[in-house]
Amino acid sequence: MADKYDLVVVGAGPGGYVAAIRGAQLGLKTAVVERERAGGICLNWGCIPTKALLKSAETMRAVQHAAEMGVVVGGPITFDWSKIIGRSRAVSEKLAGGVEFLFKKYGVTQIPGTARLTGRGKLEVESKSGKLTLETPRTIIATGARAKFLPGIEPDGDRIISYREAMVLPEVPKSVVVIGAGAIGIEFADFWNAFGVEVTVIEFMPRILPVEDAEISASLTRVLKKKGMTIHTGAKTTGVKVNGKTVTTSFTAADGSEQTVTSERVLMAVGVRANIEGIGLEGMGVTLDRGFIQVDDQYKTTSPGIWSVGDCAGPPLLAHVAMAEGVRTVEAMVGKHVVPINYDAIPGCTYCDPEVASIGKTEAQAKEAGIDVSVGKFPFNINGKALGANHLDGFIKVITNKARGEIVGVHGIGYGVTDLIAEMSLAITSEATAHDVLAAVHPHPTLSEVMYEATAAALGEVVHI
Repeated sequence: MADKYDLVVVGAGPGGYVAAIRGAQLGLKTAVVERERAGGICLNWGCIPTKALLKSAETMRAVQHAAEMGVVVGGPITFDWSKIIGRSRAVSEKLAGGVEFLFKKYGVTQIPGTARLTGRGKLEVESKSGKLTLETPRTIIATGARAKFLPGIEPDGDRIISYREAMVLPEVPKSVVVIGAGAIGIEFADFWNAFGVEVTVIEFMPRILPVEDAEISASLTRVLKKKGMTIHTGAKTTGVKVNGKTVTTSFTAADGSEQTVTSERVLMAVGVRANIEGIGLEGMGVTLDRGFIQVDDQYKTTSPGIWSVGDCAGPPLLAHVAMAEGVRTVEAMVGKHVVPINYDAIPGCTYCDPEVASIGKTEAQAKEAGIDVSVGKFPFNINGKALGANHLDGFIKVITNKARGEIVGVHGIGYGVTDLIAEMSLAITSEATAHDVLAAVHPHPTLSEVMYEATAAALGEVVHI
């Protein structure tokens, strides 16, 4: 006999687990099916453990530069690689356990296994203990995404790796080639660089972090090269060959020359693809769009009774977007008023050193849209808090509509910008103008003043520069 639920969520990543918990809070008898640990890729193999690794990198650099702050560290500076990796895994384990505790707290039934749609309102779950049939009028597909690879170049889990293997390398490599300079590639490149790894980055697009504003990408490139990284942009990877304990990567450089670089390992970081195979979508009439599940503005698929949220439902492929979609989907199901997500006001963050964060249009996009823009910039190296903390790299850039004072885009590079960007997410979402941002008194001395000053600069009212 089938187990009956009001809601079944397939996948317990950021979108899925949030949807399940919110559904239970709203009175739906809810089950969530997950084949791995609760929290999905983000919590177990992505967002969270990489931040722990990057904190170790930040600490390493802080100790290396301690003398500049008047602190003398005796003896050579060393590190314990196993503890660095172990701490990262412990952070993920704690949060995964926290999600599973919340399932119990709110009465969500957690079902380990792999789910497949088998008919209208029916799913079959296959697990180690056998098969289980579920019946529900509401199914949310939140199966997320996984790493994709270049044609003809498949990871072997040893010398050619994805982010999952990179997270738990048994020893620090002497050299790594990172193919792909998006957020994942740049974060790992920066992490390894902090521990003396020789890092080479190869990016097909003309610049690193190609979705970011051009000035931000250029600024980060300068910083990373100053740290000793080798960066090739506008370069096409043509082959990766393993030879024992080394890997040779071939690529066509921006100038058309054919080049090779040999390293201990190669990280493939060229994007992700949706997990849509093997879950019965084709038999239920669920339409796909460019490899993602097609949904409407209420996250309904083309098949009645089936919704989809998060990475498997298409970009922007961000954990905070998946969470927001999960909450709204369930609240709409029970008839609550739902405020639509403003997809023009989604913050994007890269947690390298210095951090990068952005929201809204780049300067080029704003001009292409025909907006008469006013641009204001303010550097961190004359901010009191940043000076005291010795975090001098970077700046905030605010783009406004000159006629109305509307905030069109905000782009930052520097210490703490991934936290500072939340102010502008609130401002844009609530339709606050640049003048409204200036009307809010920012505490002194704080990094938030850089956001204030850049906004003032856009309006021609900056005082401190």
